Amino acid sequence: MLVRIVKLTFNEESMDFFFQEFDKSKAHITNFKGCRGMRMLQDMNQKNIVMTYSHWDDENALNNYRNSQVFLRLWNKIKPHFKDKPQAWSHEIYFDGFHITAD
Repeated sequence: MLVRIVKLTFNEESMDFFFQEFDKSKAHITNFKGCRGMRMLQDMNQKNIVMTYSHWDDENALNNYRNSQVFLRLWNKIKPHFKDKPQAWSHEIYFDGFHITAD
C-alpha cells in the first residue's frame, strides 16, 4: 500500500473555498479505483496549511488518479489559491495480516 501526504499552503482568504471544494471532491477521490481512503488535517497554528493523507493500492493507482479528470478538475480549481508550492511525500507500507510496517 502507498501513503501519499501532501502539504497545501493557501492564501488565508481561500480556506473556505478549499474546504468546500474538498467536501465536494472527497467522494470522487475515495471512490477512485485503488484509493483506500483519504483524510485532511488543518494545522492548528497556521490555519492556511492543510495536510491531506491518502492511501492507495500502489503507485500505479495513484498515478492513474493523478492523470484523471477527477484530479485535474480539482487541481485546476484550487491551484490559483496556493500561497506556496505544494509539497508531497509518498511512502510504501506493508501489511502482513497483523502489522503495518514501513520500508
